[in-house]
Amino acid sequence: MGTLTYDTRVTTSIDDRILAHLQAVIWAKLRRGESFPFTWSDPTRAGLGRTSVWLSPNVSLAFEYFGGRQPRLNPAWVEALTKAANSPAGLTIVPEPDNPAAPQ
Repeated sequence: MGTLTYDTRVTTSIDDRILAHLQAVIWAKLRRGESFPFTWSDPTRAGLGRTSVWLSPNVSLAFEYFGGRQPRLNPAWVEALTKAANSPAGLTIVPEPDNPAAPQ
């Protein structure tokens, strides 16, 4: 489990593979100067089921990984997450689709 820290105040644990895909999408949008909401469920924190933050190039983010190796990115998942990030509701963690280009 990796960690995403938003503005040094909000921290959540996210699986390394999911976190790597989120990082690719978030950094691409922030490099273009785009701001957008990001909402995730956090059932592990007592009393808190969902958190939403406003991501912008002016807010610090830290991606910390438990594992030492970069997970292989699924381009179909990056595309699905990007589509979610570009929607009015903003970025949410969507299920990983099959990757037809992955080696069998």
